[in-house]
Amino acid sequence: MMKSRVRYLLIMLIFVVSAVVYIDRSNISIAGTYLATDYGISKVQLGWVFSAFLLGYAAFQIPAGWVVGKLGPRKTLTLGLIWWSVLSVITALVPAEMGGSLWVLIAVRFVLGMGESVAYPSSNQFIAAWFPTQERGKANGWVFGGVGLGSGTAPPLVAAIIAFYGWHEVFYISAAIGIVIAGVWYYFARDTPAEHPSVTAEEKAHIKAGQPVKVDGVMPPVPWKKIFTSVDVWGTTLAYIAFGYVAFIFHTWFFIYLKDGRGLDLKSSALLGTLPFIAMTSCCLLGGVISDWLVKRWGQYVGRSLFGAFTLFLSAIFLIIGSHATDTTVAVLVLAGGAGALYLGQATYWAVAADFGGPYTGVISGLVNMGGQIAGAATASLTPLFAQMWGWEYAFYIAAGVCLVCIIPWFFVNPNRRLHVVEEVTA
Repeated sequence: MMKSRVRYLLIMLIFVVSAVVYIDRSNISIAGTYLATDYGISKVQLGWVFSAFLLGYAAFQIPAGWVVGKLGPRKTLTLGLIWWSVLSVITALVPAEMGGSLWVLIAVRFVLGMGESVAYPSSNQFIAAWFPTQERGKANGWVFGGVGLGSGTAPPLVAAIIAFYGWHEVFYISAAIGIVIAGVWYYFARDTPAEHPSVTAEEKAHIKAGQPVKVDGVMPPVPWKKIFTSVDVWGTTLAYIAFGYVAFIFHTWFFIYLKDGRGLDLKSSALLGTLPFIAMTSCCLLGGVISDWLVKRWGQYVGRSLFGAFTLFLSAIFLIIGSHATDTTVAVLVLAGGAGALYLGQATYWAVAADFGGPYTGVISGLVNMGGQIAGAATASLTPLFAQMWGWEYAFYIAAGVCLVCIIPWFFVNPNRRLHVVEEVTA
């Protein structure tokens, strides 16, 4: 009998960190219309600001994975939290009246994205060290459940702050929360179970027995060629493009879609705008459990690859139906179902990266996430353009099409393969 479950207490802390990450991301999409008015910029230009963050985030995913492998998730995530909290404050301090203020905003958001790039390579490196294979779907479900919590908390919280204090204060409060969480994470977290004083011998043995490769917190030289020529890495990355494209419609434009596309006021937009994120949180947690259950019953290909493909298909169906609905409440409920279906599969991408990568999990997670973030950057800029040209429903139709195309790579991913096995065979 295990006498401790420290790994689950720490994954709950990462759940909170993940929520903070997405409060920091969502705040600008909700404050965006007010920011755009003050700076005299159009929605398309606001989309550039959104995209700048995601491009910075995407560009530094692989370096972030390397840094995590060298420093460990405890230090890396602490520094990341401090970095993006400081940049959140700087976002609010850019003077609207200064020349070239739009480009300064774009630069600030790009650098903020660089800082946030360490978040999920860190969390997945942590999971690779702290969780046996059969629990990684559930662990990742909790990590990315925080995405829904943060994004769902943001609309009413940010709307209330804007209503009472103004949009600048949104960024100050977000920064303060991030600094507090950085201190809590650094105090309680450790890179490996062996380093944590509260982990019992039984828990250590349980974790070690379920790991296909030893992860001791020190990353050996990275086999870049094997990583960049892996069908499994690229298949997971290409599938994650659909995830990123659809997810960031909700994270960057859904609140504005409700306000401008559906004609809702600030209060109604804030309330209905939480529904997709409630669906994301609940379905992310549920999806991790389902994926692990399928792995135990029918193997990793069914539990990871086929289940991941199914969630993209289901999301596409919801997006098509929801975008076509004439009643606003029905549309929001069905589109929320699309967001939830997408997040049912969230844990599968990261579980494959952790299982395949072992000590290189941070690097592989960074590569996979880079694909999703590049797609998210495209979403941030293209969605208002599509809405302006053809209407909001076509923006969702295109997102559904991306989901259907990106189902295909999942069929080529074999989650049973391990990078360290390839190395041993070819050595």
